[in-house]
This record gives sequence, structure tokens and C-alpha cells, in this order.
Amino acid sequence: MAKDIKGITVKKENFSEWYTQVIQKADLADYSAVSGCIVYKPNSYLIWEKIKHLVDQRFKSVGIKNAYFPLFIPEKLLQKEEAHVEGFSPEVAWVTHAGKTKLDERLAVRPTSETIMYDSYAKWIRSHKDLPLRLNQWCNVVRWEFKHPIPFLRGREFLWNEGHTVFATKKEAEAEKDQIINIYNDVCENYLALPSLIGKKSEKEKFAGAEYTVSMEFLMPNGKGIQGPDFHHDGQNFAKAFDISFLDEKGTKQYAWQNTFAITTRMLGIMFAIHGDDKGLVLPPQLAPIQVVIVPILFEKTKAKVLKACQKIKDSLSPNFSVHLDNREDYSPGWKFNEWEVKGIPVRIEIGPRDLEKNQAVLVRRDTGEKKSLSISSLAKKVGPLLNQIQDNLLQKAKSHLKKSIVKVTTLAEAKKQINDQKIVFAPWCNTSQCEENIKDKISGAKSLNSPSKQSKATGKCFACAKKATSHFYFGKSY
Repeated sequence: MAKDIKGITVKKENFSEWYTQVIQKADLADYSAVSGCIVYKPNSYLIWEKIKHLVDQRFKSVGIKNAYFPLFIPEKLLQKEEAHVEGFSPEVAWVTHAGKTKLDERLAVRPTSETIMYDSYAKWIRSHKDLPLRLNQWCNVVRWEFKHPIPFLRGREFLWNEGHTVFATKKEAEAEKDQIINIYNDVCENYLALPSLIGKKSEKEKFAGAEYTVSMEFLMPNGKGIQGPDFHHDGQNFAKAFDISFLDEKGTKQYAWQNTFAITTRMLGIMFAIHGDDKGLVLPPQLAPIQVVIVPILFEKTKAKVLKACQKIKDSLSPNFSVHLDNREDYSPGWKFNEWEVKGIPVRIEIGPRDLEKNQAVLVRRDTGEKKSLSISSLAKKVGPLLNQIQDNLLQKAKSHLKKSIVKVTTLAEAKKQINDQKIVFAPWCNTSQCEENIKDKISGAKSLNSPSKQSKATGKCFACAKKATSHFYFGKSY
């Protein structure tokens, strides 16, 4: 980091500029020479590696295995499932030449892998004994979106997992839904400290080619909803398009039932945005690359003693926590404090000659700014509980904000007022595509988010039209 770097110069309420500054000044990402594609710098990529590890462990524990499929997809495969190709065609990047030679067939750069994977699945699956087939791959995808790109939140290339599973029966396939969503929710709540609204998407907003989509929706600081991990039950749509079939126990040909699911690097941006404050990042301890930073207060006469004490503190904490000793001498303590606050390190330990005389150190919480003097000998016992408190505080704070931001409405006028006031509304709805289009026209930028599985039965009229309401849905502005 350059010496002349300054802290965040705008308040978080100016979200767009605040977010841009945080991404750059916390050293999370860099813009590349390709529009809409970012460089994931170590500070962000390490967090993604942790998320990937957590999800991957859980997948493997339930029998999902990793594989890898090609980046390039022949055009004839991409076109096999009509709804799927229609949903993705505006975003597909194509390879047309190898050197100066024009290819006989265009190759799509992977926007998602259903079509290339299912071409293989059709060859592999012959009998009911070949099922279930539960594969996952960790990879990048390219979606050439022409909307305004935002680092982590909306880019033309991003990283994700894509699970693709195949079952003999609809019942088996749908039973996987709760298992996968629970895995994603566990990681999001207990590690990213992020609560969400979990429910089924509307017909208009579901994944192209799926029978239905279950999503996790998060609330951003600017009042917009944003979709996180999701699960798609694809029914037999792809199985029929790709002839993924098998002989059952009676020797009868049956089409398979399929699911897909994903979590992406978008979750990094959501976490940075929701937990951050006017000073910069606030990272959940469970995912922070550095959990504790030690900043010595150095003077020439006492420098050696202070640094020796700091090293002892680091050695006592390092077996259990990720600890960094900032012993740079060409930066002032105040400059270092500012840097580590911008980067969101959960706990800062300050120690100078006066502290050393009292055999104590100062602990500073990044989430609340609270400072506390503790004996050096007690640090090893105190840091763990403090990190747990910070983790829980971030989750509870996010839960409280989400709960306060949801407003029940029964009319379009009420919905418009609340959504324009950066709220999410919960309303009885007819769940028709035409009505959803009308809502978008009348409330600029608003759309359905999802509908929780557990809810009271909808009665009366749709909040936006005269039709009968069939269920309650969340609506809001969205990325």
C-alpha cells in the first residue's frame, strides 16, 4: 500500500462512491484491461478460498464429488434446450477463430455448464444403478452483461461452484433442495454473518430452463435486494433435451430428474457492503485473512523491548488465530491504525512503552471501536471470546437491519412508497408475469425477489391488480 493512501473520504450513505473507495483502498480488487473483468487481489481471493473450502467440505460430506468440464461449449449443444439458450443468448461470448482460421462451429465461452456437462451425462447414465449422479465443479464463467459492471457484484467474469445432480425420481431430486440450501445458509450465516430471505422465485425470475428456483436474497445498504446462492429444480427439461435416460428396475426407459445449484464471488461484495462502515471494511472474524493485527508504538530507546513483547504476544496467539505483527518503522502508528481499519481487521492490539511498564496492551474492536486495556498474560484467553462476540454482533446487526427493512403492504401505492424509501415489501400477489411487468413499469427498478415456503395463506386480491392473490412475495429494487 502506498504511503500517501488516505482513509475513506465519503460516508457509507453515499453508497456507490463509498463502495468504490473500499474496494480499492482495502486492496481487494483492481480493474483490468478487459471491461467488466476484475483482478481478485489476495485480500479478497483468500476469503473466497475459505468460502470455497467450507462449501466444498459440506458437499463432499453428503456425497457430492468434484469434476471439471471444458470452458468451451459447441453452439449445437448450447441450443439443445430452448428456454435455456433463450435465457442466456444475450450474454454469451463466442470464439469464432483459432488464430486466423475460422472455426467450423462457434464455441461459447462457458456462461454456465448444463449443456457441456449433460452431453457427457447422457453417455454415462444407462441404468438406474448409475444414479444418483452428484457432481460439482469450481470454475469461472463469462456472461457478457452490458449493464454497468460493479466489482464482485456484477461482472462479466466471476467464480462459482456449479452443482449438477441427477436422480431417478422427482421425489429424490426435490429432497436435495433443503440439503443444499441449508449448506449455503450455514456458510452465509455462520461465517459471512449474513442473513437472507429464502424462498421460491417467480416464473419470470426463475433460472432459464428450470421448473423452479429457490434463492437466497440479501438486502444491500442502498435498499436494493441482491440474489445470492440458489438452487434450481430442472425437472426433466434437460434430460429430455439431452436424452439423459436410464432403464429402471423393470427394464423400462425413464428420463432422469435434475438439479443445479451455485454460490458465487458475488457473496464477497455483499459481505463487504453490508458489514462495512464509514471507516471501510468490517470483516467477520471467521473469514478475515488476518484476525488480529498487533501495532507497536515505537520510540528509539524502547523499540527493542516493545518489539520483543509484541513478538511474544504474536507467538502466544498464532497457534489459534491468524495474527500479523506490523513492525514497519517508516509508518506512524496512526497511519497503521487507519490502514487496518480500512481493511476491516477484527481486532487490533496496540502496545507501547507505557503499556509495557504496566504489563498491559490495548485491544480495539473493529466493529464497535471499543478499546479495552488488558494484561498481556490474559490476551491468549480473551482474544477468542472477543472474536466470537464480533462475529455474533455482525450477524445480529445484519438480522436487525433486514427485519426492520421489511414492510407488509396490500396496495401498489403503499409498495411504491416503501420501495422508494429503500424498503423491501411483503405483499399478497397473483404471481403472473404480466402483473410483474406492470409492477416494474409503475415502480421503476422494482421486481419480485422470492416467496417464502412457510407463510400464511394468501387471501383477497393481489396488491398490484384485481386478480386473486395466490401467495405472499417479497418485492424490492434489485441488482
